Amino acid sequence: MAKSIGVTLSERILAGLVVDHQLQGPLCCYPQNQEEVDALVELPTDSLVRTIADEIVACAAGATDIAAIGVALPGLIRNGVVEEAPNLPQLKGARIGVLLTAELVSRGFNTSVNILNDADGMAAGLAARHGKLDHLIRVWTLGVGIGYGRYPFAPGVWEGGHTVVTLDEKEQYCGCGGRGHMEGIMGHRAMRLRFLDMEPDEVFAAAKAGDPRCLEFKRLWHKALAAATSTTIHMAGTGKFYLTGFNARFVDLPLLKDYLQQMVKMSPLQSYSLEIVEDNPEIRVIGAAVAAELAAGI
Repeated sequence: MAKSIGVTLSERILAGLVVDHQLQGPLCCYPQNQEEVDALVELPTDSLVRTIADEIVACAAGATDIAAIGVALPGLIRNGVVEEAPNLPQLKGARIGVLLTAELVSRGFNTSVNILNDADGMAAGLAARHGKLDHLIRVWTLGVGIGYGRYPFAPGVWEGGHTVVTLDEKEQYCGCGGRGHMEGIMGHRAMRLRFLDMEPDEVFAAAKAGDPRCLEFKRLWHKALAAATSTTIHMAGTGKFYLTGFNARFVDLPLLKDYLQQMVKMSPLQSYSLEIVEDNPEIRVIGAAVAAELAAGI
């Protein structure tokens, strides 16, 4: 059974030892205090690389037979380079794969390192958890922004959260500045900008109570998700879609399915399915490790 290490970065670094697609022991984390939400943003790139390496070494616990290391980061990741990183701006342009490999080699680790987007890590983790490593899996992560993950990995940009879902010129709430983006409607940050007098929880509660403005937005929110999902169905085909992230609690599945049925009319493309799942950090760690094993040909 191959031993690998999975690492994810968001507000914290989480790392774990994975054996046969199962987490072994507790996760290593930095910082341990969950209230230090800006700890990683404040670290320069070199310091962040060393801190990631510290957690990998701690997870290895002296093992010398680590077959692969996977590191899942938020942002646009291609060929081990962080091309865009809104949540960790110090990493923009960093050849993180090369830097981390060199740091680990200096510590006696000659193991291949695979760098991937964190949403792709979630997709790989869900595929492993549900025994679907031979299936196409897609994941929408509904949080501060909108993440789109795909398993198995395929070359491409895959910034699905920036799918254009409306031509309304007033829709300019996306953090990237683009017009009509899914994230500009569904992202937590975007919702707070749109409703300066209400938090997202209050908006959806008011919609449930029948408030016209909030009810109209709830419909728009679900139409945006349906439109982006419909687009990927028409481009890549049917399959399983998982919905996760802290704002997946707002999803009204019957409403979403109704909008999707209105958008996907070709009968060969109607065998898709939707499921809401918990955004479990352990699944992300396992997914990063599984993706690294596949990239290494294990």
